[in-house]
Amino acid sequence: MNNAQQVTTGKVRLSYTHVFAPYAHQPNQEAKYSTTVLVPKSDIATKQRIDTAINAAIEIGIKDKWGGVRPPILAIPVHDGDGTRPSDGMPFGQECKGHWVFTASSKQPIAVVDTNLNPIINQSEVYSGVYARICVTFFPYNSNGKKGIGIGLGPIQKIEDGEPLGGGVTAEQAFGGTNAYMGAPQQSQPQQPQPQPQQPQQQYDPITGAPITPGGVMGI
Repeated sequence: MNNAQQVTTGKVRLSYTHVFAPYAHQPNQEAKYSTTVLVPKSDIATKQRIDTAINAAIEIGIKDKWGGVRPPILAIPVHDGDGTRPSDGMPFGQECKGHWVFTASSKQPIAVVDTNLNPIINQSEVYSGVYARICVTFFPYNSNGKKGIGIGLGPIQKIEDGEPLGGGVTAEQAFGGTNAYMGAPQQSQPQQPQPQPQQPQQQYDPITGAPITPGGVMGI
């Protein structure tokens, strides 16, 4: 594989992540490891490397896949997140604004590591919304009458956490730090004994020593 077709990105954001187990988006589709990648438009260097890799893949396709000519209609896999989705013409999600968007996939398991290049074991650490660097490879295809450029998914390096995409919330965000649902069953508390009414104690006159009757006056 020509290295010109391979790109290691700068800091990108991942969405629709299926990087620990293969996933099929359609019932009859082959399951693959995959993720959607959001490249900030401010990262001009990564976009230039992507464009160079796409052009290299096109040259390979003309030579090996498309009979020596560039197809008049060629599917390019990188899309403008400020535009509309090619699948249905609807706008991309809000998280795609200001980004270039593409999806990469692999039939084989991929390496997923942290900033120290240690394998990430806890799968919950890589989710839709996380920030990472990834290695992808652009390649030409000619399949079922369709000609274009595909993107193979390579190793992923998580850089930092981000706000989860897709509307997910934590339990704390959903329910707060206290039991706000007044109808929720409360834990039973041990019954505290009710105070018994106290019987008035007999008082004695400190002068005469005689019992004091109610309403009486001391010292008489």
